[in-house]
Amino acid sequence: MIGWLIIACEVGFWVFVLAGLFARYILKKKRLGLFLLICTPLVDIVLLVATVLDLKNGAVATEIHGIAAVYLGISVAFGHRMIKWADQKFYKFVHKEKAEEKIKLYGREKAKHEREGWYRHLLAWMIGAGILVAITMYIGDREQTEALKMTLQVWSMALVLDFVISFSYTIFPSRQKA
Repeated sequence: MIGWLIIACEVGFWVFVLAGLFARYILKKKRLGLFLLICTPLVDIVLLVATVLDLKNGAVATEIHGIAAVYLGISVAFGHRMIKWADQKFYKFVHKEKAEEKIKLYGREKAKHEREGWYRHLLAWMIGAGILVAITMYIGDREQTEALKMTLQVWSMALVLDFVISFSYTIFPSRQKA
């Protein structure tokens, strides 16, 4: 059930985003658009509550329960950036503006961009890890929540790998090809 709820929440997140942008740019209802965009975190709260209730009612934690915490951390850390990206794309679509060519970054700018991405990943990890630890402590049964620990271990390894890749651009800056 939680797996389907994660999918529904991801769809719900984008439904709120698109509905907010539609209200803002097509219906010209800026307040309604803002309200709908502000509702996107409600999707995360629904997922968090459902995950905790499922575990509290005796379900043995699976990787899916852990993914719920990962989803929440990523949504909080990257959600504003995703909404901003969608807002820019929607605006250009509605106003029939040509998409700008993506600027390739090199050297210090590329290194800074990669580090900023890692810092966001770290924030997502801290939020998700905090949720995983809090759920584990709340449930109070190590065997029931073992999969949450495994999720945190895998995510921690991914964070370390992301660190190595992201900060390698600081040590070995990329150069524009001649």
